[in-house]
Amino acid sequence: MDVPILKQGYFLIATVQSALTDSDLLQLRSALVQRVVRCRSRGVIVDVTSLDVMDSFASRTLRDLAHMTRLRGAETVIVGIQPEVAFAMVQLGLTLEGVDTALDLEEGLLFLDKKTKRHPSRG
Repeated sequence: MDVPILKQGYFLIATVQSALTDSDLLQLRSALVQRVVRCRSRGVIVDVTSLDVMDSFASRTLRDLAHMTRLRGAETVIVGIQPEVAFAMVQLGLTLEGVDTALDLEEGLLFLDKKTKRHPSRG
């Protein structure tokens, strides 16, 4: 299943609309990293609001995605992790260590806007 990736200013927004297979997750990771380069994006938001399960492969792939995009100059924030999913992840010992998260898309956009602000050099 293809995950739509929208460009909003300097940011890319990928909205996961249903459960993804491992292959779909790898495809999403690859597509986002390529789009970061092509669009010269400063930030990526992955909206997982519709997911009711996050297994170890999904959490590892999202963590890898965030690290890869950071190496390409963009920050990543995962938004919309449902309370039940967060609870299950903690119970299973799954983490998104080193990955920023936000409650929803609006907070994710605000977070990235603050984190990626480019200030002109003073002098």
